Amino acid sequence: MNKNISFKSNPIEEFNIKPSILYDRELSASFEEEVVTAPLLDALENYKKSPCVGFHIPGHNRGRGVLGRFENLIGQDALLLDTTDEFDSLGTLHPATGAIADAMKVASIAYNSKRTFFITSGSTISNLAIAFGVVSPLDEIIIARNSHRSVLTGTILTGSNPTWLMPQLLGDWSIFGAIEADELEHQLQLKPEAKFVWVVNPTYEGMVSDIKGMAEICKKYDVPLIVDEAHGSLWNYSSELPSCALELGADAVVHSLHKTGGAMTQASMLHISKNSKLDVHKIEHALKLLHTTSPSILLLASLDAARAHLSSKGGQKLIKNAIDNAKYFRREAKNIKNLSVLGEDDNIKCDVTKIFIKMEGLSGKRLETILELDFNIEIESASDIGVLILSNIGNTRAEFEYLIKALKEISKREYPDICHLEGKKYMPLMRPETVMNPREAYFASKKLVKIEDAVGKISAEVIALCPPGISVLLPGEIIKEEHLPYLSDFSEIEVIDK
Repeated sequence: MNKNISFKSNPIEEFNIKPSILYDRELSASFEEEVVTAPLLDALENYKKSPCVGFHIPGHNRGRGVLGRFENLIGQDALLLDTTDEFDSLGTLHPATGAIADAMKVASIAYNSKRTFFITSGSTISNLAIAFGVVSPLDEIIIARNSHRSVLTGTILTGSNPTWLMPQLLGDWSIFGAIEADELEHQLQLKPEAKFVWVVNPTYEGMVSDIKGMAEICKKYDVPLIVDEAHGSLWNYSSELPSCALELGADAVVHSLHKTGGAMTQASMLHISKNSKLDVHKIEHALKLLHTTSPSILLLASLDAARAHLSSKGGQKLIKNAIDNAKYFRREAKNIKNLSVLGEDDNIKCDVTKIFIKMEGLSGKRLETILELDFNIEIESASDIGVLILSNIGNTRAEFEYLIKALKEISKREYPDICHLEGKKYMPLMRPETVMNPREAYFASKKLVKIEDAVGKISAEVIALCPPGISVLLPGEIIKEEHLPYLSDFSEIEVIDK
């Protein structure tokens, strides 16, 4: 803890923060009386009420075969419900049957899609399945460079040739911004043989691109548009947030309901739009190849529950609270010395619930450390420039009041910026120089070299640290001097041996 600040007790108690009146469990309970359709939840409740003698996986057999400490930690009910598909009339995931199929149909109606698939291995599997279902070896494709590494991994697995669509560069913040529709059309003019376009929206920090304009351009050039909307899973449920890409003409959309929508970690959805050019059966087949054959019913049910909750009165209240809390923070932050909030004076469109801030005199890494050690506050991520704060449906106004007070305290103190690393930002904001097909480079003969000896050589591995999961280097790209600050956590790197 910094010596300039001393707390006699928990810092939350020290600042005398009161519980939020905007949302509490009593309010939640009153809304939960509302009847909301949730087929898989219904089936899982019946499963819980109907114990049986089981001779099947999982081997712990409703929690009887686990370490007692673990059971005490997570609860007996969680273990009781920890099963997979195929048993107890819950249905199967591949092919979709029973209550699982019914839950996906209800989700498809909620998102106005042709098909909605439940994913239990994160949006990574959604992205890989799209690649397998759409791309053939050596196909030319256009992909936003700020895409998640799972999108770019798809190029390695399929052997396609990517052309990079470069977003705007927000240099003062050292992050990628929105993608210009004109830049997309320019790339399609250069690559008229491109088989599809793949973009991420919003960015990890909440920057929003013109998806409607890009969808119109893609239709003009007769190519599908795929949108990784992993961080925009609330958009379908509020007119105060940007429009969902399914409404704007995208052919396929990925949502990480576990990130902001209230589902359990790794739970995701993949939507195919009603007018999509994509072959749904090919994507479904790709999911069968890539997805686990033992999907967790808990994760699948959490998707059903998240969709039901976000559609309900209680869920709508929570979304409104998340938006209002974010607006409150942005208003109050204007009164904090040396603090800047991305989007306030930058004339850019963003998701209000994603708050990227920086404080003069402190690196983002240092600010993260101070918030955690001195104030018991954990934020989403930190860069050399700033920190990312999420206003989630599970946050209260009291928590944001406390965060504002903490930042005001920090702004008054003099902290040595011991975490600052000159030149190290979020990611290299430059167009990569690709000299080999990513798949060819990945499987080529390779060797390990020290980082300081890597400049000028061809990368043979993926360097993409999470968060935010954006690639610094991919196989087949020339390693340059500018990459070195982003490789400081590595002592060696794999390069092509030639």
